Amino acid sequence: MFDAAVFGSLFLTLFVIMDPPGITPIFLALTAGRAAKVQRRMAWQAAAVALGVITLFGLVGHQILTYLHIDVPALMIAGGLLLLLIALDLLTGKTDEPKQTKDVNVALVPLGMPLLAGPGAIVQVILAVQNHDSVAGQVSVWAAIIAIHVVLYVTMRYSLLIIRVIKDGGVVLVTRLAGMMLSALAVQQIINGITQVIHGG
Repeated sequence: MFDAAVFGSLFLTLFVIMDPPGITPIFLALTAGRAAKVQRRMAWQAAAVALGVITLFGLVGHQILTYLHIDVPALMIAGGLLLLLIALDLLTGKTDEPKQTKDVNVALVPLGMPLLAGPGAIVQVILAVQNHDSVAGQVSVWAAIIAIHVVLYVTMRYSLLIIRVIKDGGVVLVTRLAGMMLSALAVQQIINGITQVIHGG
């Protein structure tokens, strides 16, 4: 009733895309000056919003694709290109760090979406739910989705401690490594999509 390979693959992919170590300094910047209690609440809210968005697309993503007449290979290629753009940002360090605002709950926007539940993560979840239709596959997919959001919550919840341990240099190093892994995953997904188009034709 559980496929460890499916769980591990999706968990690692979402880990690289959502980048818990990289979100740490952004979370600290957005919640700077707030009480520790407020920071803890915002960490929970951001993870909950991201999980809600990802779950929504995981449940109705197939229907959306059917309605729009989008084939899986096309989604794979588009998703691969999106992942490649994210990977390039991680590798070059050109991601924008949004400034804190007083009128908006930053735990919802931009933390929950689109920083955590961004297009890359959404595409990966839609594909995973579609490609693993067995009971074991579905259990593994949703377990991976829940697990990565738990990791995100814990990372943001203890971000002050984490940043003291790994320092800014450690965050940069992990982010660059994540970019390298994500770029390889992106290229492989594009190749898989093109291969399916060729074989399907």
